[in-house]
Amino acid sequence: MKSNIHLSPPSAIELFAGVGGFRLGLDEAGWRTIWSNQWEPATKAQHASSCYVRNFGDDGHSNRDLAVEVAHSEEDDSLIPQADLIVGGFPCQDYSVAKTAGSSKGLEGKKGVLWWEIHKLVSQKKPKFVFLENVDRLLKSPSGQRGRDFAIMLRTLGDLGYRVEWRIANAAEHGFPQRRIRVFIVATLSELANKFEEFSAKSIETGILGKALKSHIQGEVMNFRLDTDLVRLSDEFNLGGKTSPFLEGGVYENGSVFTSKIETEEPVARKVLGDILLDEGDVPSSFFVDEAKIGEWEYLKGSKKIERVTTSGHKYLYSEGRMAFPDSTEKPSRTILTAEGGTSASRFKHVILTSSGHRRLTPIELERLNGFPDNWTKYDAQGNELSDSRRAFFMGNALVVGLVTMVASEIKNRLNSLK
Repeated sequence: MKSNIHLSPPSAIELFAGVGGFRLGLDEAGWRTIWSNQWEPATKAQHASSCYVRNFGDDGHSNRDLAVEVAHSEEDDSLIPQADLIVGGFPCQDYSVAKTAGSSKGLEGKKGVLWWEIHKLVSQKKPKFVFLENVDRLLKSPSGQRGRDFAIMLRTLGDLGYRVEWRIANAAEHGFPQRRIRVFIVATLSELANKFEEFSAKSIETGILGKALKSHIQGEVMNFRLDTDLVRLSDEFNLGGKTSPFLEGGVYENGSVFTSKIETEEPVARKVLGDILLDEGDVPSSFFVDEAKIGEWEYLKGSKKIERVTTSGHKYLYSEGRMAFPDSTEKPSRTILTAEGGTSASRFKHVILTSSGHRRLTPIELERLNGFPDNWTKYDAQGNELSDSRRAFFMGNALVVGLVTMVASEIKNRLNSLK
């Protein structure tokens, strides 16, 4: 019989923390973040880390290269604490594998260095769960070997003793006011996963992501194996393939993959862009578009075919389709991009039409589209006000907090069921 005593909050480590979207979602789900890392390479000013410290404090926060932190942790295991969960929205890169002379493991990331740092840390700490987020393009990269990068991730996590689930999720389909499409990945130590359920195709919808995101198998379930030598898998997986074998959702364990298209349950309520807008009287005049420049915006957002020439002299026709102008306030917004800020005309920035004219979205509205509190990104750790463009950049790199809460809540439920 399970005890009814109070359960202490489970612990989490947050990697690639940005301005804290994962942590906000974890907090809401009842987790305790005990260590975090945010490092922006090739730049002296660490704005995101400073904003993170402004909101959460610097206790347990690292603003050093993750590779350095993980290397030091290999020498002294106490430098990064043990946790139940490791989370992170990591950059999407090339996760190729190469055999290296003198390497006992025979693995080296050519470009996807950051993935291998996650892998090293998971190998060191062996958390009960790993929860990652990335662009959905991950499932079909690189172009010459569709799905190879993800295959490497599945195999390397599996080789550490994990069952791995994934799901492509569109935030708008879960009731949020932004059409932000990302892939969520949850890995559970196989010894724990098997206490919840046996591994099978059904795990696609009965696993953590299936339950958390209320999604179900749609159509045929595909099954294949990833049990070749890892270097050979890297070199030969889907070589020349035009499509990825990894569909919208799936599960992996011990070399076996089950994957299928996914159908998401209708949310109880849906939000649209108009639901998160500020009152017009609260919008600074600098966000309104000069009506004399509307033609420039219309051109950039319109369809076009432009002849271009490569550096080698090859001519080709560059085409762009038409984008909605202005953006509808009666639907969820388009995905926020890092280039959302600034006053110059752009194809990708949001522009809405109000009773006072055309205007761009404010930093607060961008924060709301991702589920952050108002003015979360306004100041750095020293109290200096951050630029609107910097704040927009943060939100272009962020994730929808509510989706993190949904998944983290289900992970916590599974963890508590073991006590």
